[in-house]
Amino acid sequence: MPKVLIAPDKFKGSLSAMEVCLAIKKGIFNYDPLIECLVHPLADGGEGTLDVLADCLNLRTIKVEVNDPLFRPVDAHYQMSGDKSFIEMSLASGLQLLNAEERNCMRTTSYGTGELILHAIRNNARKIYLFIGGSATNDAGIGLASALGYRFLDISGNEISPIGATLKDLKQIDDTHLKFEREQIEINVVCDVKNPLFGPFGAAHIYGPQKGASPGDIKILDQGLFNFSAVVKLKYGIDLSDLEGGGAAGGIGAGAVGLLNAQLQPGIQSVMEITCFTDRLESIDLVITGEGKLDNQTIQGKVVNGVYQSADIQGIPVSIICGVAEDLDIIESKIKSPIYQLISDEISIEEAIKNANKLVEQRAFQLIKDFFFEKSF
Repeated sequence: MPKVLIAPDKFKGSLSAMEVCLAIKKGIFNYDPLIECLVHPLADGGEGTLDVLADCLNLRTIKVEVNDPLFRPVDAHYQMSGDKSFIEMSLASGLQLLNAEERNCMRTTSYGTGELILHAIRNNARKIYLFIGGSATNDAGIGLASALGYRFLDISGNEISPIGATLKDLKQIDDTHLKFEREQIEINVVCDVKNPLFGPFGAAHIYGPQKGASPGDIKILDQGLFNFSAVVKLKYGIDLSDLEGGGAAGGIGAGAVGLLNAQLQPGIQSVMEITCFTDRLESIDLVITGEGKLDNQTIQGKVVNGVYQSADIQGIPVSIICGVAEDLDIIESKIKSPIYQLISDEISIEEAIKNANKLVEQRAFQLIKDFFFEKSF
C-alpha cells in the first residue's frame, strides 16, 4: 500500500487547511481505508498561519488585549513553544478587523502588533516569527516600533502619531527608551511580497488602494515611505530603498529590518521549516497538496509550489486539488503534476465554495484511483 502525505493550504472562504486535509483523507479512505495517510496542513505566512502551526506543533496560546488598526481595544493572541513566539499581524493590525468604511491606511497603525511582540518578549520569547499577511497599514512599522519604546519626532521635536499620514513629517528617531534589548531578540519577518518600500511598485502604490487609499493619499503615503527610508539611513546607516520585501505589509518589512534588525524570510519555506515538513517526506509515495485558487502567483512562492519543489527534489510525485485553476500554461510549465479542480462545466465557483468539503472528497477519490491505475503497489 502507498503512503500518502496530505499537505494543502486553506481554501480561502470555504475550508481551513486542516479541513482540506480531512476531506482529502476521507476521499482516499472511500477508495481504500488501508492506505496510510499523514496530514500536514500548511500556510504561506498569511492569515491562518497560526492555526496551521497549532495543528502541527505543541503550542501555548497567549491571549492579549491590544490596539486594533484604529487604536481601539481588540482581543488578539499569539503562540509560544519554549522561547519561540509566533505572531500573526492580521490578528492585531489586519484589514479583517475593519469594515469597508473604516479602511484608510492614512489613519491605521501597526501599534497593536508591537504590543503582541512586547508581550511575547516579556514572556521570555527570544526568537520571534512575525507573519505579516493581511495588514491594514501603511505606516512602515512605526506603530509597531512605538509600542516597543521608539519615539518618532517631527522637525520641532514633537512626537508624531504612528500612522501612515505622518510619515512625511518624520525627522528624528529616538531610541533611548526602548522596552527590550535588540541584541537579545531574533525577529524573523515572514512574507512573500517582494515589493520595495516606495516608488511605483512600492507599498503605497501597489497595496494602498485595497487599504482604502485614494490617489491623493497614495502620493502622500509614498512620500512618507521615502522620507522614512531617508531618516533611517541617516540614523542607522541602513539603506532600505532597494530592500526586496521592504514594502511588505505597508512597509513593515523595511521598518522591521531598519529598527529591529529583523530578517525577511519567504512564507512557505519558513512554515515548512518550522513544521519540519521535509522530515515527513521520508518513505512517502505520493504527496497531495492544493489551494483554493491556482494562478500565476502560485509559482511565486505559494504553498503548492513550495510543496512541489520539496517533493520533486526527492523524486516523489505530487498531485494537486484546487477550487479553480487559472494561467494553466504558466503553472504547468513549472509544476509537472495532475491538477483536479472543484469547478467544472456543471459546477460553478459559487457551488464549489458552498460544497467544497464534499467536492474535495470526491476529487481525492478520483485522484487516488488515477494514481493506482498508473502505479502498481
